[in-house]
Order: sequence, then structure tokens, then C-alpha cells
Amino acid sequence: MWFPRLPSDRVLRARAQVTANDNRPFVLTHHEKNTDRIYCLNRAAEAQGLHRGMGVSDARAYCPELQSQPADTVADARFLQMLARWSKRYCPWVGLDGADGLMLNIAGSAHLFGGEAAMLDDMRHRLARAGLSGHIAAANTRGAAWALTHYGRAAHDDIRTLPVAALRLDAKTDTALQRLGLRKVSDLLALPRATIARRFGPDVVLRLDQAMGAQDEVITPMGEVPHYGVRLTLPDPIGLAADVMMGTERLLVRLCDKLKEQDMGARQLQLTLRRVDQGAQQVELRLAAPMRDADRISPLFERGIGAVDAGFGIDQMRLEATQVEPLLNAQITTATASRPDGLDDLITRLGNRIGLENIQRLLPADSHIPERSFQIAPAAYSTSNGAWSRHRPRPLKLFPPEPILGAGSQPPTRFRWRRMSLTTGRSTGPERIAPEWWLPDEAWRTGVRDYWYVETREGRRLWLFHTPQNPGWFVHGEFA
Repeated sequence: MWFPRLPSDRVLRARAQVTANDNRPFVLTHHEKNTDRIYCLNRAAEAQGLHRGMGVSDARAYCPELQSQPADTVADARFLQMLARWSKRYCPWVGLDGADGLMLNIAGSAHLFGGEAAMLDDMRHRLARAGLSGHIAAANTRGAAWALTHYGRAAHDDIRTLPVAALRLDAKTDTALQRLGLRKVSDLLALPRATIARRFGPDVVLRLDQAMGAQDEVITPMGEVPHYGVRLTLPDPIGLAADVMMGTERLLVRLCDKLKEQDMGARQLQLTLRRVDQGAQQVELRLAAPMRDADRISPLFERGIGAVDAGFGIDQMRLEATQVEPLLNAQITTATASRPDGLDDLITRLGNRIGLENIQRLLPADSHIPERSFQIAPAAYSTSNGAWSRHRPRPLKLFPPEPILGAGSQPPTRFRWRRMSLTTGRSTGPERIAPEWWLPDEAWRTGVRDYWYVETREGRRLWLFHTPQNPGWFVHGEFA
């Protein structure tokens, strides 16, 4: 099976009321060398004279009504994996062939569908109904099947009549053969093998033998990749948010059982709601930590489901864990009571509103300089591997040093800071911090600092420091 328009077919079939046979030109684009170029296109776009690799701006000049969308190669690969799983309905031996093809070893299973011709017709019918344009052929060898799908006009063409490019040769070898007038496979078969190997290398002979069956070529079967997806088909359409939530909870229980069997946890979930008008709406949920607890995950779907337009009703629901991570069973002890499950749920709720990457946390860093003693990282994708140093208290707010008037090595009795007149009540210190000489830092060029914890009678609790080598007082932070 070869799917020459797999990326565009994948996107078009997911759009509501649009199929791959739609007459509107559509292309997928990718950014290359500071230019948006066509990555894949449908038949309507090709009929307008557009082609792959063409600049999108030039394409719009030819076709003003052109619709476009950025390509997603990861989603394409996942979709091909899904097609491979579907293909196992015909035989258990299915392998990937590049980024847009599948190889099936149907020996021993074709008779179950009434023969090869009936099996191929069934494949074409089902793919066409799903909105996919695929080229399908059956042959005795893998090379011949590849040649027929890519260059054959009919499923049972004679491979000898196909061009030499059908032997899966690289472009340079194909061009060299064309220049010598060797345009078809039959032209190569007419030459002595020793001459072909000496002139064009052993790869041409190998590909020729593989296509003709003189050299074995196995199909590497695709491993059984666990699929974390469940589906619920409803006898009557539903539209109320409460009903959709109830169906989601049933799906979550089944999905979490699957995840538990594999010691995995979901990190990203996708709920697809198919409407009776064949449209579909999706609700995505990104979790702050791997989870497989249906009771915790279910409330997190409420906001997304509440925004769904059910139309004339929803008749099918599909829940899939699109991203999973290992999540081993943990022994329940007294320490598990302090697990930050509630914090993970809060990060998930906020993250699905403003983006998980926008919720950040402070992590301890290996430095005694206050400005370098922490680092900021996304809360959902980071864990603290070290412990915070608690030898001396540190302020909740840390800002660039702000100078104040003061003299001597003791904190000033009275001083003005941010237009406020403050009086020192109790002070603790000094704590001397030396600069890290191995790291250049303009702020620490003045040398060592003597830090003081100062409580003012006005209620402010400040972090002051004094620079002995260049006398001066500064406010560096404020405690809560």
C-alpha cells in the first residue's frame, strides 16, 4: 500500500463535512530556508498546476482560493501506525515502508477474502470510504509490489515494462541509466549481470534480483505497539454536557485499566466526539504529571466538554492517550499522604487555560550567590532533584540592589527606601557572601557583601547588605 497524499488526506478527513475528494485546493506547508513551501497537496491543488516544493506565495498567485495549513510530520507518522494496525485485519505480517507506505505479507490469508483480487478490492473500497487515496498492488516479491504501487498503471502490470526507477534506485543511478538509453526494467534484464555490476555497482543488480525474486527480501513486521484508546458507540445521539461527561467517565475507567496493565500513565489525552452529521470535535487535555486515576482525570475534562458544540447530537466517543509515560505502582505508606496530587491537578487546570509551559516553578541551583541559587523551569516538566539550602533565611522577593544612605558596618538606624522613612528595630547578621570568581558577573564586581536581616518598626522585613571594600548600603530583598 502506498499513500502518496497521506498528510493531506489525514487533515482533510478530520475536517467536518470535507473529504479528500473535495474540489477546493488544499496544501500542507513546511518552512524551509526562510520560505514556506508546499509539503503535500490534494488532487484539486495539483490540477491547478501546483506541486510539492513550490513556494506558498507563488502557489497563491496561481490559485488565490488555495487553503493551507502547516504540516505535522509527527501526527502523520502516528496516523501511518494506526493504518498499520488496521491493515492487520488482512494479515498479521505488516511492516512500514518509508513514511507513506505499508508492506503486507498476505501469503496464506488471501483465500480468506476470496483471493487476491477480492482482497485488494476490499482494501480499496474501505480506504476510499475513509477518505484516503492509496495505491495497492499484490506481487510475488516485495520489490515488485513496490514497483507496481509507485509506477504501475494497473495492479497486475508486467514489471518488465516499468521504468528502471521502479527498482528503488537512487536518483543519480536512475539518471545515469536513462542517459545510456536503459529506460525500462526489460532493458536491464537484457544486459549481462557482470556488466551492470561493473558499470553501476552491485546495488542495481541486488534491486533487480529482489524485484524478480532471485534474491530474498523479508518484510520486517511492525512490533505490537500498545494502543491506549477506547471507543464508545451510542445507540441514540446525546448532546447534554452531563451525558457527555458520563460517557467520558466510562471511557476513562476502561482506558485507565489498560494503562495500569502496562504500568503506564497518561500525560496527554484526546477525546474525539463524532456527531451525527459526520463532523467531529476534539477535546485535548494535557496533564501536569502521568496519571491513570479516572476519578482525578474526569473533572479536568469538564471545561473542555462544556465548550463542545454537539450539533444534532453525538453518536460516538473515542478517548485516546496520545502521550504516555511510565508510571509504576507505588507502595502506600505514611509518606504518600504528602504527595502533591492536588498541586498536579491545579497545574493541569491552569495549564489547560494558559498553557502548561507558562506555569513555572523555582528549582534549587548549585550556587551560594542569591541570584543564582535558583532556576526557573516549567512546573509540569521538571522535578526537584536537590534540596533547598536552609542554613540562613532568604527573602521571598529578590530584586536588583537599591542603594540607601548609611555609614559604617552596622545597619543604619534610620533610612529612606522607596519614599518611605524606616527605622531599624532588630537586625541579625552579618552573613558574608563572596562572589564566584570563576563566573563573570558585573553585579558582583564590588566584591564581598555583608548581608543583614533587618526588621523595621514600620513592619517591613528587609534584606540589606553592606560592601566593605566600597562602603555603601543596599536593599536586596524583602521577606514576607
